[in-house]
Amino acid sequence: MSERRVGKPSATRLKHLLGDHFGVSSEQVLVGPGPGLDAAILALPDGRVMAIAEDPIFPAPGLPLDLLGWFTVHIGASDVAVTGIPPQFMTYTLLLPPTCAEDDARTIIQSISAAARELGISIVGGHTGWYDAVTIPTVGGVTVWGIADKAAWVSPGGAQDGDIILMTKGPAIEAVALLSVLYQDRLRKGMAEASVQQMLSRVRQITVVEDALTAFRAGGVHAMHDATEGGVFGGILEMASAAHTPACVNTDAVAVSADIVECAKALGFDPWCAISEGTLLASVAPESVSRIREAWNRVGIESCELGRFDANLPCSTVCRNGTTADLVEPDVDPFWDLFFAGLRQAAQE
Repeated sequence: MSERRVGKPSATRLKHLLGDHFGVSSEQVLVGPGPGLDAAILALPDGRVMAIAEDPIFPAPGLPLDLLGWFTVHIGASDVAVTGIPPQFMTYTLLLPPTCAEDDARTIIQSISAAARELGISIVGGHTGWYDAVTIPTVGGVTVWGIADKAAWVSPGGAQDGDIILMTKGPAIEAVALLSVLYQDRLRKGMAEASVQQMLSRVRQITVVEDALTAFRAGGVHAMHDATEGGVFGGILEMASAAHTPACVNTDAVAVSADIVECAKALGFDPWCAISEGTLLASVAPESVSRIREAWNRVGIESCELGRFDANLPCSTVCRNGTTADLVEPDVDPFWDLFFAGLRQAAQE
Protein backbone atom coordinates (compact mmCIF):
# COMPACT_ATOMS: atom_id res chain seq x y z
CA MET A 1 0.00 0.00 0.00
CA SER A 2 1.38 3.41 -0.91
CA GLU A 3 2.05 6.03 1.75
CA ARG A 4 -0.93 8.29 2.45
CA ARG A 5 -0.23 11.91 1.52
CA VAL A 6 -2.31 14.96 2.32
CA GLY A 7 -1.78 18.69 1.92
CA LYS A 8 1.12 20.60 0.47
CA PRO A 9 4.48 18.79 0.69
CA SER A 10 7.25 20.12 2.91
CA ALA A 11 9.94 22.26 1.29
CA THR A 12 12.29 19.27 1.06
CA ARG A 13 9.63 17.00 -0.45
CA LEU A 14 8.55 19.74 -2.84
CA LYS A 15 12.07 20.26 -4.17
CA HIS A 16 12.45 16.50 -4.64
CA LEU A 17 9.07 16.24 -6.38
CA LEU A 18 9.45 19.20 -8.74
CA GLY A 19 13.17 19.09 -9.42
CA ASP A 20 13.86 21.48 -12.28
CA HIS A 21 10.73 20.59 -14.26
CA PHE A 22 9.61 24.12 -15.05
CA GLY A 23 9.42 24.08 -18.81
CA VAL A 24 11.47 26.54 -20.82
CA SER A 25 13.68 28.95 -18.89
CA SER A 26 13.11 32.66 -19.44
CA GLU A 27 15.10 35.75 -18.56
CA GLN A 28 11.80 37.47 -17.79
CA VAL A 29 11.40 35.33 -14.65
CA LEU A 30 12.80 37.42 -11.78
CA VAL A 31 11.29 35.22 -9.06
CA GLY A 32 10.22 31.71 -10.03
CA PRO A 33 8.76 28.72 -8.19
CA GLY A 34 10.16 27.71 -4.83
CA PRO A 35 9.26 27.13 -1.16
CA GLY A 36 8.11 30.33 0.47
CA LEU A 37 7.77 32.18 -2.84
CA ASP A 38 4.06 33.00 -2.83
CA ALA A 39 4.08 34.73 -6.22
CA ALA A 40 6.23 34.75 -9.32
CA ILE A 41 7.67 38.08 -10.46
CA LEU A 42 8.01 38.59 -14.21
CA ALA A 43 9.82 41.39 -16.02
CA LEU A 44 7.57 42.99 -18.66
CA PRO A 45 8.85 44.43 -21.96
CA ASP A 46 7.90 47.98 -20.92
CA GLY A 47 10.18 47.85 -17.88
CA ARG A 48 7.48 47.17 -15.30
CA VAL A 49 7.00 43.90 -13.37
CA MET A 50 4.08 41.54 -12.86
CA ALA A 51 3.35 39.46 -9.75
CA ILE A 52 1.24 36.35 -10.38
CA ALA A 53 0.03 33.58 -8.07
CA GLU A 54 -2.35 30.63 -8.05
CA ASP A 55 -4.19 28.68 -5.33
CA PRO A 56 -6.98 26.11 -4.92
CA ILE A 57 -9.84 26.91 -2.53
CA PHE A 58 -11.42 24.15 -0.39
CA PRO A 59 -14.72 24.92 1.37
CA ALA A 60 -15.88 23.62 4.74
CA PRO A 61 -19.39 22.19 5.16
CA GLY A 62 -21.51 24.67 7.07
CA LEU A 63 -19.62 27.62 5.67
CA PRO A 64 -21.96 29.97 3.76
CA LEU A 65 -21.41 29.87 0.01
CA ASP A 66 -20.86 33.61 -0.12
CA LEU A 67 -17.86 33.15 2.18
CA LEU A 68 -16.43 30.59 -0.27
CA GLY A 69 -16.54 33.36 -2.84
CA TRP A 70 -14.88 35.82 -0.47
CA PHE A 71 -12.10 33.30 0.34
CA THR A 72 -11.50 32.68 -3.33
CA VAL A 73 -10.59 36.29 -3.96
CA HIS A 74 -8.75 37.08 -0.73
CA ILE A 75 -6.64 33.92 -0.63
CA GLY A 76 -5.54 34.43 -4.23
CA ALA A 77 -5.04 38.18 -3.78
CA SER A 78 -3.02 37.69 -0.59
CA ASP A 79 -0.25 35.85 -2.43
CA VAL A 80 0.17 38.80 -4.77
CA ALA A 81 -0.16 41.46 -2.05
CA VAL A 82 2.84 40.04 -0.14
CA THR A 83 5.02 41.32 -2.98
CA GLY A 84 3.76 44.84 -2.26
CA ILE A 85 2.01 44.89 -5.64
CA PRO A 86 -1.77 45.49 -5.47
CA PRO A 87 -3.72 42.65 -7.12
CA GLN A 88 -5.51 43.85 -10.25
CA PHE A 89 -6.74 40.89 -12.34
CA MET A 90 -7.92 37.32 -11.74
CA THR A 91 -9.32 34.17 -13.29
CA TYR A 92 -10.87 31.21 -11.48
CA THR A 93 -12.18 27.70 -12.11
CA LEU A 94 -15.43 26.81 -10.32
CA LEU A 95 -16.05 23.05 -10.05
CA LEU A 96 -19.52 21.97 -8.94
CA PRO A 97 -21.13 18.61 -8.07
CA PRO A 98 -24.08 17.57 -10.27
CA THR A 99 -26.44 18.15 -7.32
CA CYS A 100 -25.44 21.80 -6.96
CA ALA A 101 -28.33 24.10 -7.87
CA GLU A 102 -27.77 26.99 -10.23
CA ASP A 103 -28.92 29.37 -7.51
CA ASP A 104 -26.04 28.15 -5.30
CA ALA A 105 -23.59 28.52 -8.17
CA ARG A 106 -24.90 32.02 -8.75
CA THR A 107 -24.35 32.87 -5.06
CA ILE A 108 -20.70 31.83 -5.30
CA ILE A 109 -20.15 33.67 -8.57
CA GLN A 110 -21.77 36.87 -7.35
CA SER A 111 -19.85 36.81 -4.06
CA ILE A 112 -16.56 36.35 -5.94
CA SER A 113 -17.43 39.36 -8.06
CA ALA A 114 -18.37 41.46 -5.02
CA ALA A 115 -15.12 40.62 -3.18
CA ALA A 116 -13.08 41.33 -6.30
CA ARG A 117 -14.80 44.67 -6.73
CA GLU A 118 -13.98 45.65 -3.13
CA LEU A 119 -10.28 44.99 -3.79
CA GLY A 120 -10.26 46.68 -7.20
CA ILE A 121 -9.75 43.40 -9.08
CA SER A 122 -11.10 42.70 -12.57
CA ILE A 123 -12.20 39.11 -13.34
CA VAL A 124 -10.98 38.40 -16.87
CA GLY A 125 -11.65 34.70 -17.44
CA GLY A 126 -11.98 31.22 -15.99
CA HIS A 127 -14.10 28.07 -16.19
CA THR A 128 -17.35 26.87 -14.60
CA GLY A 129 -18.79 23.34 -14.76
CA TRP A 130 -20.69 20.51 -13.05
CA TYR A 131 -18.80 17.19 -12.74
CA ASP A 132 -19.44 13.76 -11.16
CA ALA A 133 -15.92 13.68 -9.71
CA VAL A 134 -16.71 16.76 -7.60
CA THR A 135 -18.57 16.23 -4.31
CA ILE A 136 -18.68 19.78 -2.95
CA PRO A 137 -18.39 23.21 -4.64
CA THR A 138 -14.66 23.80 -5.08
CA VAL A 139 -12.49 26.41 -6.74
CA GLY A 140 -9.97 24.27 -8.56
CA GLY A 141 -7.69 27.25 -9.03
CA VAL A 142 -7.71 31.02 -8.73
CA THR A 143 -5.00 32.99 -10.52
CA VAL A 144 -4.38 36.59 -9.50
CA TRP A 145 -1.89 39.10 -10.86
CA GLY A 146 -0.90 42.72 -10.64
CA ILE A 147 1.55 45.07 -12.37
CA ALA A 148 3.86 47.69 -10.83
CA ASP A 149 6.95 49.76 -11.49
CA LYS A 150 10.15 47.73 -11.57
CA ALA A 151 11.33 48.97 -8.16
CA ALA A 152 7.93 48.84 -6.40
CA TRP A 153 7.95 45.29 -5.06
CA VAL A 154 9.61 42.93 -2.59
CA SER A 155 10.42 39.23 -2.82
CA PRO A 156 9.38 36.73 -0.12
CA GLY A 157 13.06 35.76 -0.26
CA GLY A 158 14.31 39.26 0.49
CA ALA A 159 14.84 38.99 4.27
CA GLN A 160 18.12 40.58 5.40
CA ASP A 161 20.46 39.84 8.28
CA GLY A 162 19.29 41.77 11.35
CA ASP A 163 15.72 42.22 10.13
CA ILE A 164 12.96 42.04 12.74
CA ILE A 165 10.16 39.52 12.09
CA LEU A 166 6.70 40.98 12.63
CA MET A 167 3.55 38.88 12.76
CA THR A 168 -0.06 40.00 12.37
CA LYS A 169 -3.11 38.53 14.14
CA GLY A 170 -1.49 35.39 15.58
CA PRO A 171 -0.98 31.73 14.67
CA ALA A 172 -3.51 29.24 13.23
CA ILE A 173 -5.98 31.84 11.98
CA GLU A 174 -7.31 29.72 9.11
CA ALA A 175 -7.14 26.46 11.07
CA VAL A 176 -9.19 27.87 13.94
CA ALA A 177 -11.67 29.59 11.63
CA LEU A 178 -12.46 26.56 9.48
CA LEU A 179 -12.20 23.88 12.16
CA SER A 180 -14.55 25.83 14.42
CA VAL A 181 -17.12 25.70 11.61
CA LEU A 182 -16.72 21.94 11.27
CA TYR A 183 -16.53 21.15 14.99
CA GLN A 184 -18.66 23.88 16.54
CA ASP A 185 -21.04 21.43 18.26
CA ARG A 186 -18.12 19.60 19.86
CA LEU A 187 -16.42 22.83 20.89
CA ARG A 188 -19.60 24.20 22.46
CA LYS A 189 -19.66 21.26 24.87
CA GLY A 190 -16.45 22.34 26.56
CA MET A 191 -16.19 26.11 26.30
CA ALA A 192 -18.11 29.35 26.55
CA GLU A 193 -20.26 30.47 23.63
CA ALA A 194 -18.31 33.72 23.43
CA SER A 195 -15.11 31.77 22.69
CA VAL A 196 -16.80 29.73 19.96
CA GLN A 197 -18.19 32.89 18.37
CA GLN A 198 -14.72 34.45 18.43
CA MET A 199 -13.35 31.40 16.60
CA LEU A 200 -16.13 31.49 14.02
CA SER A 201 -15.60 35.22 13.45
CA ARG A 202 -12.03 34.56 12.30
CA VAL A 203 -13.26 33.45 8.87
CA ARG A 204 -13.14 37.12 7.87
CA GLN A 205 -9.49 37.31 8.96
CA ILE A 206 -8.34 34.80 6.33
CA THR A 207 -6.63 37.46 4.23
CA VAL A 208 -3.39 39.43 4.36
CA VAL A 209 -4.17 41.84 1.53
CA GLU A 210 -4.59 44.86 3.81
CA ASP A 211 -1.81 43.67 6.14
CA ALA A 212 0.73 43.43 3.32
CA LEU A 213 -0.17 46.54 1.34
CA THR A 214 -0.32 48.66 4.51
CA ALA A 215 3.15 47.48 5.58
CA PHE A 216 4.62 48.04 2.12
CA ARG A 217 3.25 51.58 1.94
CA ALA A 218 4.74 52.33 5.38
CA GLY A 219 8.21 51.45 4.06
CA GLY A 220 11.12 49.43 5.35
CA VAL A 221 9.76 45.99 4.41
CA HIS A 222 12.29 43.60 2.88
CA ALA A 223 10.11 40.46 2.61
CA MET A 224 6.57 39.29 3.41
CA HIS A 225 4.99 35.85 3.52
CA ASP A 226 1.50 34.48 4.20
CA ALA A 227 1.75 31.70 6.81
CA THR A 228 -0.29 29.05 5.02
CA GLU A 229 0.36 25.28 5.25
CA GLY A 230 2.82 24.43 7.98
CA GLY A 231 1.66 27.50 9.87
CA VAL A 232 3.91 30.17 11.33
CA PHE A 233 6.82 27.78 11.89
CA GLY A 234 6.59 26.55 8.31
CA GLY A 235 6.34 30.11 7.03
CA ILE A 236 9.42 31.23 8.96
CA LEU A 237 11.44 28.31 7.61
CA GLU A 238 10.31 29.06 4.07
CA MET A 239 11.35 32.70 4.40
CA ALA A 240 14.70 31.69 5.89
CA SER A 241 15.29 29.15 3.11
CA ALA A 242 14.38 31.62 0.38
CA ALA A 243 16.68 34.28 1.88
CA HIS A 244 19.49 31.84 2.79
CA THR A 245 19.48 33.44 6.25
CA PRO A 246 18.49 31.64 9.48
CA ALA A 247 15.83 33.06 11.78
CA CYS A 248 15.31 32.91 15.52
CA VAL A 249 11.79 33.20 16.89
CA ASN A 250 10.49 33.49 20.43
CA THR A 251 6.92 32.28 20.93
CA ASP A 252 7.16 32.97 24.65
CA ALA A 253 7.08 36.69 23.85
CA VAL A 254 3.76 36.37 22.01
CA ALA A 255 0.39 36.56 23.74
CA VAL A 256 -1.76 34.12 21.72
CA SER A 257 -5.49 34.84 21.83
CA ALA A 258 -7.42 32.65 24.26
CA ASP A 259 -9.82 31.30 21.62
CA ILE A 260 -6.91 30.05 19.50
CA VAL A 261 -5.35 28.35 22.52
CA GLU A 262 -8.70 26.79 23.47
CA CYS A 263 -9.44 25.49 19.97
CA ALA A 264 -5.98 23.98 19.57
CA LYS A 265 -6.20 22.26 22.95
CA ALA A 266 -9.72 20.94 22.37
CA LEU A 267 -8.93 19.50 18.93
CA GLY A 268 -5.37 18.44 19.73
CA PHE A 269 -3.15 20.38 17.33
CA ASP A 270 -0.14 22.68 17.60
CA PRO A 271 -1.30 26.20 16.61
CA TRP A 272 2.22 27.21 15.53
CA CYS A 273 2.35 24.41 12.92
CA ALA A 274 -1.23 24.66 11.61
CA ILE A 275 -2.31 26.46 8.44
CA SER A 276 -2.64 30.16 9.09
CA GLU A 277 -3.75 31.99 5.98
CA GLY A 278 -4.44 35.46 7.33
CA THR A 279 -1.22 35.67 9.36
CA LEU A 280 1.35 37.92 7.71
CA LEU A 281 5.04 37.41 8.46
CA ALA A 282 7.09 40.47 7.57
CA SER A 283 10.85 40.90 7.61
CA VAL A 284 11.53 44.57 8.24
CA ALA A 285 14.40 46.93 8.94
CA PRO A 286 14.72 47.53 12.72
CA GLU A 287 14.21 51.26 12.34
CA SER A 288 10.89 50.66 10.53
CA VAL A 289 9.26 48.42 13.15
CA SER A 290 7.38 51.15 15.02
CA ARG A 291 6.20 52.87 11.84
CA ILE A 292 4.79 49.66 10.35
CA ARG A 293 3.09 48.55 13.56
CA GLU A 294 1.53 51.99 13.96
CA ALA A 295 0.22 51.79 10.39
CA TRP A 296 -1.34 48.41 11.13
CA ASN A 297 -2.82 49.69 14.37
CA ARG A 298 -4.51 52.55 12.54
CA VAL A 299 -6.45 50.06 10.38
CA GLY A 300 -7.22 47.71 13.29
CA ILE A 301 -4.65 44.96 12.58
CA GLU A 302 -2.99 43.48 15.67
CA SER A 303 0.72 42.71 15.47
CA CYS A 304 3.72 41.61 17.52
CA GLU A 305 7.47 41.08 17.24
CA LEU A 306 8.18 37.40 16.75
CA GLY A 307 11.95 37.27 16.22
CA ARG A 308 14.72 38.28 13.82
CA PHE A 309 16.92 37.03 11.01
CA ASP A 310 20.49 36.29 12.08
CA ALA A 311 23.14 35.21 9.56
CA ASN A 312 25.43 34.11 12.43
CA LEU A 313 23.13 31.26 13.42
CA PRO A 314 23.93 27.77 12.07
CA CYS A 315 20.22 27.11 11.59
CA SER A 316 16.83 28.57 12.44
CA THR A 317 15.76 28.27 16.08
CA VAL A 318 12.69 28.71 18.27
CA CYS A 319 12.44 29.59 21.96
CA ARG A 320 9.38 27.91 23.41
CA ASN A 321 8.42 27.38 27.03
CA GLY A 322 11.82 28.71 28.03
CA THR A 323 13.77 26.25 25.88
CA THR A 324 15.59 27.06 22.64
CA ALA A 325 15.71 24.36 19.97
CA ASP A 326 16.26 24.00 16.24
CA LEU A 327 13.21 24.97 14.21
CA VAL A 328 12.29 21.73 12.45
CA GLU A 329 10.59 21.57 9.06
CA PRO A 330 6.91 20.57 9.53
CA ASP A 331 5.84 17.36 7.82
CA VAL A 332 2.05 17.13 7.45
CA ASP A 333 0.02 20.10 8.60
CA PRO A 334 -2.19 18.88 11.51
CA PHE A 335 -5.11 20.81 10.04
CA TRP A 336 -5.70 18.37 7.20
CA ASP A 337 -6.51 15.23 9.18
CA LEU A 338 -8.94 17.22 11.32
CA PHE A 339 -10.43 18.92 8.27
CA PHE A 340 -11.06 15.74 6.28
CA ALA A 341 -12.33 13.89 9.34
CA GLY A 342 -14.79 16.71 9.76
CA LEU A 343 -15.82 16.43 6.12
CA ARG A 344 -16.47 12.68 6.51
CA GLN A 345 -18.47 13.29 9.67
CA ALA A 346 -20.55 15.98 7.97
CA ALA A 347 -21.26 13.64 5.02
CA GLN A 348 -22.60 10.95 7.37
CA GLU A 349 -24.97 13.31 9.20
